[in-house]
Amino acid sequence: MKWLFLALMFGLCVFVGYFFSMKYKKRLNFYSALILFAQKLDVEINFSRERLKKLIENIDEKTKKNLLGIDNNFLAYLNDNQELTYELLFKNCNILKQDEKEMIFLFFKSLGRTDVIGQTKEIQNFLKRFDDKLNKCLSDNKKYGSLCFKLGIIAGLFIVVILI
Repeated sequence: MKWLFLALMFGLCVFVGYFFSMKYKKRLNFYSALILFAQKLDVEINFSRERLKKLIENIDEKTKKNLLGIDNNFLAYLNDNQELTYELLFKNCNILKQDEKEMIFLFFKSLGRTDVIGQTKEIQNFLKRFDDKLNKCLSDNKKYGSLCFKLGIIAGLFIVVILI
């Protein structure tokens, strides 16, 4: 019974470490998906000149999953013809900081507002900013993501050793 309890405590500590490390992984996946989304918009706006709604609806499922519902919230805004707000756009997204939310909000607010050339320049500008954020998320994931997981393992081992 004691060994089962020790294994359970160790597993719980590892799970907590894994849970905290997932925040960094989700941020990395989010910015990767956002860059793919912006690149697809840039290409499609220049060549196919398709409607913005149709472009957003045709995003692949993996990108949609990693965008954390922001694309669906923006699509709901386009369908309802109401004002785009932070609350509407970031309904289920809690992994972003306030300055990141402002930058992403400006990106989505600028979509469909100018002509093709202006829109392309705007998307390219945001792509550079998103790429900088992706590099920061990549380094944070390498540092803190693995650190949280390893701390969970070490805490679990420490508790097991203390209780033995």
